Amino acid sequence: MSSQGLCRTLSLVSTQPFPLPFQLARSLSLSRSRWFRNAMVFYFKARPEAGDYTIFMGLDKHENEELIKYGFPEDIWFHVDKMSSAHVYVRLHKGQTIDDISEGLLEDCAQLVKANSIQGNKVNNIEVVYTPWSNLKKTASMDVGQVGFYNSKMVRTVRVEKRINEIVNRLNRTKVERTPDLKAEREAVNAAERAERKLHLREKKRREEIERLEKERQAEMRSYKGLMVSENMTSNKQIASASKSLQELEEDFM
Repeated sequence: MSSQGLCRTLSLVSTQPFPLPFQLARSLSLSRSRWFRNAMVFYFKARPEAGDYTIFMGLDKHENEELIKYGFPEDIWFHVDKMSSAHVYVRLHKGQTIDDISEGLLEDCAQLVKANSIQGNKVNNIEVVYTPWSNLKKTASMDVGQVGFYNSKMVRTVRVEKRINEIVNRLNRTKVERTPDLKAEREAVNAAERAERKLHLREKKRREEIERLEKERQAEMRSYKGLMVSENMTSNKQIASASKSLQELEEDFM
């Protein structure tokens, strides 16, 4: 084959498209789009009288995976029991626990998760389960978005009789869509917590060193006082002895 013919053959081979089934190509495209974007999260503001609390949930089960993976210790997770629903979270203030959730805040979260359940939104008298984020258990065998619990005793239940449109509409009016970098947010919190622990450790060591020096100073003071008492006793004995000798001399003279 001539060099021109060989070049023409290579050109044809290199430009020939590689056929992919439509569903596979679409799946790869969707997967690629997920690789290069942050999770879509919806944020809501709780009723003002409940305090300054943010309620949030992911767009779908893939976002749920991110929220499970990069949650905060202050996050409380909500889900309609035994039904498919959104994973709704409320972020408590630092130092607060599930016991600090007020009735109003609990009602907002329960109504929002009910409204975002296809089946749960249609029926009355459903149960909503909620538990701290730290109690969510995720294993490799679970489907995307599926979770279990480390301790079932830490899971609480609240009954929702019916949808209250006034609450749902109020929450939806505060809705904000964001694409946060959940991993970066969690890493920033971890870094801040590490820095705080180091600061507390340095402060603890400083206090311990001050206490050690103070104990040494007190010990030296006690030792010095003891020495002074001993010297005084010796001086008194010497004075008494000298006085006795003087008296004896006077008696001898007489």
